[in-house]
Amino acid sequence: MNSPRWLSDEEQAAWRAYLDATRLLMNTLDHQLVRDAQLSLTDFSLLVALSEAPGRQLRMSGVADAVATSRSTVTRAMNRLVDKGWVERIPCVDDRRGAWAHLTPAGLAKLVDAAPAHVDEVRETMIDVLSPAELNVLATSFQKIRDRLS
Repeated sequence: MNSPRWLSDEEQAAWRAYLDATRLLMNTLDHQLVRDAQLSLTDFSLLVALSEAPGRQLRMSGVADAVATSRSTVTRAMNRLVDKGWVERIPCVDDRRGAWAHLTPAGLAKLVDAAPAHVDEVRETMIDVLSPAELNVLATSFQKIRDRLS
């Protein structure tokens, strides 16, 4: 059995900084959305994904992939969004077991209302902290990781 390739001190520092920053950033963004828009970060992400999809709808089976989260998390979130009238489920004509998630006008209005304060928080907590060169490195680095995992 091969021994693990332990992280060097520099690799360990980078890994831990990433974990800590990611947790803090996600918590901060979630708290801002809940405080200002009574909307979780997961719910906001789902509304964004639907708003950017053709016809403002996605197959339910593809929604989790669009926001890179578990199907059970998406199911619970979709139930909340449907209950609030922000999303509707539409039966799929060619697949009796399938359904579409469709962003309603009320859901789009909620997203439009929540987005300005959210983008301000993203800018304040991440974008404005980094130089353009650092943002470029960050984007390039995480695109590589995303591509590797996709």
